[in-house]
Amino acid sequence: MKNRQLERGETLVETMISAVVLLIGLLGVMGAISTVAVKQNWNQGDRGTRTTEYAQDKMEQLLALNFNDGTSNTAGVYPTQSTGGTGLGGVMAANSSVGSVTTGAPVTAYVDYVNSAGNLQTSSTGAKYVRQWMISTDATGRLKTITVVTRALSTGNGQTEPITKLVSMKSR
Repeated sequence: MKNRQLERGETLVETMISAVVLLIGLLGVMGAISTVAVKQNWNQGDRGTRTTEYAQDKMEQLLALNFNDGTSNTAGVYPTQSTGGTGLGGVMAANSSVGSVTTGAPVTAYVDYVNSAGNLQTSSTGAKYVRQWMISTDATGRLKTITVVTRALSTGNGQTEPITKLVSMKSR
């Protein structure tokens, strides 16, 4: 009879104590993981919001120009300067375009660099965001399509960096 009492197994109290110890350990690990996740989500959301804001700012600046403006400077400056730039490409032939929004070497006079405080930079040094724009004409030459792309530059954390692309049209 004594052998049977030794082989009874764990009691309900022992099982509950081990479950509570396991739960306390899991809550600690989950708290650490959720803190990291919340911070990464906040950073990603903040950078995404900024790309949208900076793209909108540039689009508004370009849409304020005259249709045939070919001299206003909008690259790297705010407010717009009346000379020293490319404006909206000036008088453009039908089915033509100026500038570029593709990743890689940006087209001079069609690119801005923005630092983490939202200030325009004169070069890519210290920039956290890059804005590029392109102006294209339709087959009649009477409608210009303005495309602005803003990218958050890589932070090296392995996340996909946010990109905002805005497209608007301006007619003569």
